[in-house]
Amino acid sequence: MKQLLKIYLICTIGMLVSCKQEERINVVAIENNEPIVERNDIARVEPPNWWIDFKNTELQVLIKHPNIAKASVEINYDGITIKKVHQADSPNYLFIDLNIAKTTKAGQFNIIFTFDNGNQLEQTYQLNSREKPAEEYIGFDSSDVLYLITPDRFANGDVSNDIALKHSGINESGQKVSMLKEATINRSDDYARHGGDIKGMTQHLDYIDEMGFTAIWPCPLLTNDMPKASYHGYAMTDFYQVDPRFGTLAEYRELADKAREKDIKLVMDMVANHCGSEHWWMKDLPFDDWINYQENYENKGKLITSNHRRTSNQDLYASQIDKNEMADGWFVSAMPDLNQRNPFMANYLIQNSIWWIETIGLAGIRQDTYPYPDKTFMSKWAGSIMNEYPNFSIVGEEWSINPLLIGYWQDGANNKDGYDSNLKSPMDFAMQHHIVNALNETEAWDTGLVNIYEGLANDFHYAKPKDIMIFPDNHDMSRIFTQLKGDIVNTKMALSYLLTLPRIPQIYYGTEILMNDFENPGDHGLIRTDFPGGWQGDTVNAFTGEGLADDQKDMQSFVKKVLNYRKNSKAIHEGETIHFAPENGIYVLFRILNDETVVHILNKNKDTVSVDLSRFQEVGLQDKTLRNIITGETIKWGDSLKFNKAGSIMLTTKL
Repeated sequence: MKQLLKIYLICTIGMLVSCKQEERINVVAIENNEPIVERNDIARVEPPNWWIDFKNTELQVLIKHPNIAKASVEINYDGITIKKVHQADSPNYLFIDLNIAKTTKAGQFNIIFTFDNGNQLEQTYQLNSREKPAEEYIGFDSSDVLYLITPDRFANGDVSNDIALKHSGINESGQKVSMLKEATINRSDDYARHGGDIKGMTQHLDYIDEMGFTAIWPCPLLTNDMPKASYHGYAMTDFYQVDPRFGTLAEYRELADKAREKDIKLVMDMVANHCGSEHWWMKDLPFDDWINYQENYENKGKLITSNHRRTSNQDLYASQIDKNEMADGWFVSAMPDLNQRNPFMANYLIQNSIWWIETIGLAGIRQDTYPYPDKTFMSKWAGSIMNEYPNFSIVGEEWSINPLLIGYWQDGANNKDGYDSNLKSPMDFAMQHHIVNALNETEAWDTGLVNIYEGLANDFHYAKPKDIMIFPDNHDMSRIFTQLKGDIVNTKMALSYLLTLPRIPQIYYGTEILMNDFENPGDHGLIRTDFPGGWQGDTVNAFTGEGLADDQKDMQSFVKKVLNYRKNSKAIHEGETIHFAPENGIYVLFRILNDETVVHILNKNKDTVSVDLSRFQEVGLQDKTLRNIITGETIKWGDSLKFNKAGSIMLTTKL
């Protein structure tokens, strides 16, 4: 039997993309004592590798190389057929349509490019076997709580990557590769890079697990080679590369693997709407319509930014110019708007998402600015992913406090225009707004707690309310502690309420220790403050509790108790919901499944108050013993309950 020993000098076979495509990667194998050199003559190939056994057997490969359009293309590998080779408007691109037959075996093959003068270039391409069946990519649901992290501000696990090269190593000319455009660290500047990275998240998985979170959603980790404020990650300049200031592809995969060992799911933040203005293709766009308003950009004319009128997606009376400026306008001047109506761009974005799911082993995707791309494409994008991964999850950002708009984007919505986005989980900005108003306003017939009572009543509009994502705050809005004017009691009420709702909750890092932006409310750099203890020399360490104020420790303990109860509460995950209209500053909600009932009470009365329990007789708790989830104390559900201070009360029949 032939024995094949392959020694990969640069990367393992499934991780070739962690090396820069512009560098020539000579991967040497030894077979029968004869060297085999894998050719990598092409400047850029995307996707950089693929897999067998997908439902969709089609693959479109982007080739970027000087004057490559003049070459013919040949592949000789069992099961691989070239269906068509497309030239672009730029002579430096080819798009190769491949069919990968169901009988195709995993392995390597060469793509041969032959020019009229007889010269040839070769590119070795890798087809991998899939690690697990598509059905085993299990997404997040209402049993999960996601921990949202801005990686640059969470923890610096590897100081050696704080200031990074574009790519480590030496190029083919023996020259050191240039630095990234933002090559400094300055923790005193809220808009500079602070050094947090992937290793920082991996090193603190124990904290995340012990707090009770079951999934993590880091803001984007891909390269943002922008000249300033690149820390947030939403201006990608390479859709296939981990930003070296965050770490490597191998470290990203390690984060996913170690999280899975703790039953923590990893969600990837993606952007289909735009890229960064320094993206590699902006200097040589493949097609004349690769980005929207491309002629303006290339002729240095007026840049058209989005009007942000998201209702134009649904508005029966919207003008065409409003629709165009919403969907095609650049999000901001530094973020070119991608034209998903170009079929090559559409394929590129869909394949990129699938590539990351397989490469990292993701449990979900969070899609940024969901209503901004072409909405027909977004339906195709989400549908393509869910077709391949039927148990996967996607959450999309629709920043609207109008439940009609939120519901429109959810899969299964009965939309008048027949549109189905194939999106499992929109975001509940409406309920977040109601929660803040309910706790900030004084109680009256139409103000205060009635906001959340009537807000939750809007669930009749949603196809699947428990698949919607709820949150107290996120990386783009003031911290909930700031929104609630520094009121700790109200902050606890907000958090416990949303963690009891029929929803998928998300908590932003630091909310559990009362992080705030009082100094300049709404300032993004301040909202994304460093998590204390994530840097060597920090005098306060929130991971261990060292140096935290008593109020911070108390809030951290409160959140931990609620999360860890919720983790095992089938009633909260999938139970029936019953709530009662607020009366006298008190609002009561029940979650019920079989023999487990969870009672959530919001009490805004600062003075002692007694509640007549006969009103809740239909729930069937009479004379039952319940345990306080926070204090551990037990009570008997009798004729009345007495409260001597405002706050959140969480009771359970599980003793």
